[in-house]
Amino acid sequence: MMKQIEQIERLKREKNAIILAHNYQRAEVQDIADFVGDSLELARKAMGTTSELIIFCGVDFMAETAAILNPDKKVVIPDKGAICPMAQQLQVEELEAMKRRYPDADVVLYVNTLAESKALADCICTSANAREIVNAMESETVLFGPDRNLAYYAGKTTSKKVIPIPQHGLCPSHHQIVMSDVIEAKNAHPDAKVIVHPECIPEVQDIADYIASTSGMVKICKMPASGDEFLIGTEIGLLHRLKKEAPDKKFYPISTTAVCPQMKMHTLEKIASALDREEPEVTVPAGIKDKARRAIERMFTIID
Repeated sequence: MMKQIEQIERLKREKNAIILAHNYQRAEVQDIADFVGDSLELARKAMGTTSELIIFCGVDFMAETAAILNPDKKVVIPDKGAICPMAQQLQVEELEAMKRRYPDADVVLYVNTLAESKALADCICTSANAREIVNAMESETVLFGPDRNLAYYAGKTTSKKVIPIPQHGLCPSHHQIVMSDVIEAKNAHPDAKVIVHPECIPEVQDIADYIASTSGMVKICKMPASGDEFLIGTEIGLLHRLKKEAPDKKFYPISTTAVCPQMKMHTLEKIASALDREEPEVTVPAGIKDKARRAIERMFTIID
């Protein structure tokens, strides 16, 4: 492993490259990354980097977003098989049909969508700002996709009618976390606070002490007043970062089966190869890229 790490560090210097990694990546990938964060944090970091080569350790839609926001930089994903199942659930044809059915509705799409869908959106959101984005829309009806659970979370604090597209869109990893898991974990750790991701099912959200994006979870857990023990309801990769940044606190996964296989596809060997060969490169057709960028940039305009 040390030889691979040394090779990665050498190639980064030679090629003026930056490695971005999502919170759900393998521990060793998080440890060699220049920056670790959630979708919103990674998008911001990609926009602000002066590096010429971005190695993106996440799933396909994240790397696409980085490519959309950085047309003059090369974006490479170590394993092109890292395809987000949720992003695949929203079909362009279904979205177009819903737009025809609700012509006056604004379309807010979760960043967990492919570029071709983003190109049809009025605005993009992340789990960290979904509520703020929905409330900022002018229409009283908002078409929201592709995660039904995030739509539920966003719809709880607005008078707007939030319609999920598709009706049963979800994250397979977060769908592993069910009420029996929460009850069992709470019985084992009665003093622990329950903190879950808004991609979790509604009944799990409703029983939680906190609901937050992964970056929000890190911030909450690091706050002195928030508690010393936490039951974490998200993909288990986040626990590595939590334990590193808050070593004086205790963290337990609500479900050990909440694993995203696609996020774990990137390895040190693949990262070294991606740096060396500068491929597989992530590209987005120009027409789609321009339209998708407008929707993404609108999000930044609203939240900044």
